[in-house]
Amino acid sequence: MTLHTQHQARAGLNGGGLYLDLLKRTLTGMVYEDPPIPVSWFSWKKYGVSRRAAGLDWPQHAPCMIGAARLDNVQDCIETILADGIPGDFAEAGVWRGGTCILMRAVLKVLDVTDRDVWVMDSFAGLPPVEARAENFTGPEQHALAVPLAKVRHNFRLYGMLDNQVRFLPGWFCDTLPAAPVSRLALLRMDADLYSSTTEILTYLYPRVEPGGFIIVDDWQLPARQAAEDYRREHGITAPVMPVEGASHNGGPLSAFWRKEKS
Repeated sequence: MTLHTQHQARAGLNGGGLYLDLLKRTLTGMVYEDPPIPVSWFSWKKYGVSRRAAGLDWPQHAPCMIGAARLDNVQDCIETILADGIPGDFAEAGVWRGGTCILMRAVLKVLDVTDRDVWVMDSFAGLPPVEARAENFTGPEQHALAVPLAKVRHNFRLYGMLDNQVRFLPGWFCDTLPAAPVSRLALLRMDADLYSSTTEILTYLYPRVEPGGFIIVDDWQLPARQAAEDYRREHGITAPVMPVEGASHNGGPLSAFWRKEKS
């Protein structure tokens, strides 16, 4: 049984499950067919439901670009963590407009979990300029990725999710993560695009992930994958990497995850 099948069995058609499904369709702009931002590597200019579900475009207005399938994966991991009693907070490093973290907070609220925080980690200024240029992230895409902290906080407020269980950590990862005031994580999701940024996240935050917790690496077809594979090899991590179902492009997964092995 896949994680998503387990989630469907748990959520069923109760009010909380229906709310979260509608929330995911709203966060991704599916309910109002939000058109995409033009980017250099995708040619389409009109909304397409299958592309949006897979997270193959960037919505103009909605706060989440990863698509419904990858949001399903986040919800599945959270529900499994809670069912198995894995301690720790939830974090995303690289949040764009904050949509994925809004879902994290909503799941906790629906399940009446009050003893875990959601960490929203980002520069809120786009990608590091030197590293971005080295890996050919330039031009309008770089501008679109620079979402100010005030805008992200506003998005949380619009969805009724801005409260004391949401913790913001602004700044470049190399500056903020070494002394990040979080001791235990049950879920670490990274959407940092670059090799250097992904390596920094893993270096400083992977040791804080509790055994049984989940690590999700977005941009699995970009340098982030190489960074994750290098880190896993250097640290002898053998837990199987699983593709996120429903999110693929050119035959390969757009996102992948694994569960930290217990000692």
